[in-house]
Amino acid sequence: MSRLLGGFSLLAVALFMVVGFLQAEVNPAALRTMVALLIGAGLPAAGGGWLLARYFGVGRRIGRGREGLRRDTLEAEILKMAGRRDGRLTAVEVAAELAVPTTTAEELLHGLMAREQAEIEVTDSGLLVYAFHDVRHLSEKDTARGLLDP
Repeated sequence: MSRLLGGFSLLAVALFMVVGFLQAEVNPAALRTMVALLIGAGLPAAGGGWLLARYFGVGRRIGRGREGLRRDTLEAEILKMAGRRDGRLTAVEVAAELAVPTTTAEELLHGLMAREQAEIEVTDSGLLVYAFHDVRHLSEKDTARGLLDP
């Protein structure tokens, strides 16, 4: 709440300074006048804008966008990797090839599984293998036909 109040207060100070500048009998083209306007009105306006942006979460949205892009890129790399490995991967393989922690690899693979792009299989020794059905059957795409074709 203090960011909101502080932001509006600084913008009000900047507006007050601009109104005072417009009513003053000074040479607007003089360097001293421009520097004074910049310090007196520009800095409070910039500070107020920054506080309001922080209050409304502008920086967090950008950060979330970057993280989403990173996740999407890693998932695309996992799908490429699955294509090179007959549609089956383990978390250790993903972690090693993408240079991410094993926990991150597991989270990415579980996300793909939740969106039904992968399913989990278990070996006799208990190793979890993520199978990508669509990737495993990509070679069949040339034989595809319409849903209503006999």
